Amino acid sequence: MKNENSQLTSHSIARLFGFTQKGKEVYVRTIRNQNGMELTVSDLGATITSLKIPVSDYSNVDVVLGFDNAEDYEASFSLPSPPFLGAVVGLYAGRINKGIVKFNGCEIQLDANLGMHHIHGGNRNLSNQVWRFKSATLDENPSLTYTFTTPENHGNYPGSTTITVTYQLLENNALKVTFHATATEDTPINLTQHSYFNLNGHDQAVEGMQFKLYADTFLDTDYELIPSGKFIPVKGSIHDYSSIAECPKSIDTTFVLNQPLAATLFSPKNQLRMDVFTNQPAVHIYVGGNCFNQIKGKEQSNYHSLSGICFETQNFPDAPNHKHFPNALLKKGDTYLQETLFQFKKTTAL
Repeated sequence: MKNENSQLTSHSIARLFGFTQKGKEVYVRTIRNQNGMELTVSDLGATITSLKIPVSDYSNVDVVLGFDNAEDYEASFSLPSPPFLGAVVGLYAGRINKGIVKFNGCEIQLDANLGMHHIHGGNRNLSNQVWRFKSATLDENPSLTYTFTTPENHGNYPGSTTITVTYQLLENNALKVTFHATATEDTPINLTQHSYFNLNGHDQAVEGMQFKLYADTFLDTDYELIPSGKFIPVKGSIHDYSSIAECPKSIDTTFVLNQPLAATLFSPKNQLRMDVFTNQPAVHIYVGGNCFNQIKGKEQSNYHSLSGICFETQNFPDAPNHKHFPNALLKKGDTYLQETLFQFKKTTAL
């Protein structure tokens, strides 16, 4: 079954990536900047499937985890804990306590898809939908733009929301991710990009990489990782990455930001540094994604809990239920804007 995307394909940058279980075609499109940095994105979930960074005059390294075809991406959502490899996540990234949101004098019940709680937009989220390819620019600072409009009251989110994401490769070897969204009714929203990064290479472990966070506090949570509403100082805690440290081997924590620079990751092996900048109030750091030996990663890689690290720039989880957390309500007639920049550069030390 052909989808509308096939009519918009530029054959110079697109290729068939597979089919959904319902028979829809899924394409990937590739852009390159003038330095040889290369990005590939899939229609399914507007997912980053590959991000290749030059590390010498003769070689590059793919720094994000992914699968070889659309079928494996779709199958990953049936795993015990879906990894959301490289996907756009929403309408609300992170956890919402018991899936209940109260605003405008109303209470809405969202999907409970993590025990009794809501996470990453519920069962029919943005990550497992086929997005519409909207446009591409192929000259200096090339870009790909995708859009998706949710059905009315999709997953009990009020009204209908139209999301646009643009991935742009800048000529200084940065990946810029920009989200815009509008809604027909007031609705909670919290979008993020869920790539798992590994500057050693997507088929390597995060061990040996160096890591630094630019945050003074992180969110206190209960044993189910639901925020209590309290903030814990980073200094002296188990999550103190204010100085250069080894990449964590297990973490699932939201850090509060007070400046655009959120985090830095460095690979001594490839002498490659990545700085993460955002206009969001938090970055959620996650190490622990797993394919449970059920699905092979791309190029026959065996992904495990130390394969990659996520930098989920976003609002706070459960923000709609805490008055002192940043606003997470998109008003009808307003436009949501989320911007994140992943800056790569060669360097001999962090």
